[in-house]
Amino acid sequence: MTTSIGDLILYKNNQLIALNKPNAIGVQDDLSPEKSLIALAEIYCKSKLQLIHRIDRPASGVILFAKNKKALAHLNKQFQDRSIQKTYLAVVKNKPEQKEGELVNYLIKQSKGNKSVVVKEGVKQAKLAKLHYKLLGANDNYFLLEIQLLTGRHHQIRAQLAAIDCTIKGDVKYGFRRKNHDRSIHLHAWKLQFKHPVTSETVDIECPLPDEVVWNSFKDVIK
Repeated sequence: MTTSIGDLILYKNNQLIALNKPNAIGVQDDLSPEKSLIALAEIYCKSKLQLIHRIDRPASGVILFAKNKKALAHLNKQFQDRSIQKTYLAVVKNKPEQKEGELVNYLIKQSKGNKSVVVKEGVKQAKLAKLHYKLLGANDNYFLLEIQLLTGRHHQIRAQLAAIDCTIKGDVKYGFRRKNHDRSIHLHAWKLQFKHPVTSETVDIECPLPDEVVWNSFKDVIK
């Protein structure tokens, strides 16, 4: 990663720190030899951080870490209560049949290939997955969707959009024809809204889009 970790800071105080995760870096340590985002953030903060949530390695966007266990507990409860609002942007090849709607599916995570698949209701171990999408705009080749996550399942957005033939650009794991040159996918965790763990004030964080040709082509339609 060539960008300074300080340049990725979106929000910070004594309780929390939020960063803009580049698509080439993992949120937490994995088999990659590169340092994870949390490891870099801990170096920046000079203290241990607590993982609250994740986004996939090839995706980009806002990630929030807690600086202490009390803040972690508060934010974990908000995630469990689904009171946190998570808004994503996705670039897809095909236009959805409806300009706006809710997708309701059942997903199973497959350990082989680290992938989630849509199955019928009632299948053992299947988990309910819900999201709301809205078509924001189009360019010559792709369509831009705004997505509100209503549940938090493994690869939920990727699997549910693929199920309606709206696979995310670059996401060859879910059926897109070609991978992006940097192995990213065009999925961005755009906004995060939550209650501050001490003051209970509403905090809104908006994460800038990657500086990339396809994302840049949609900047005029994003509000």
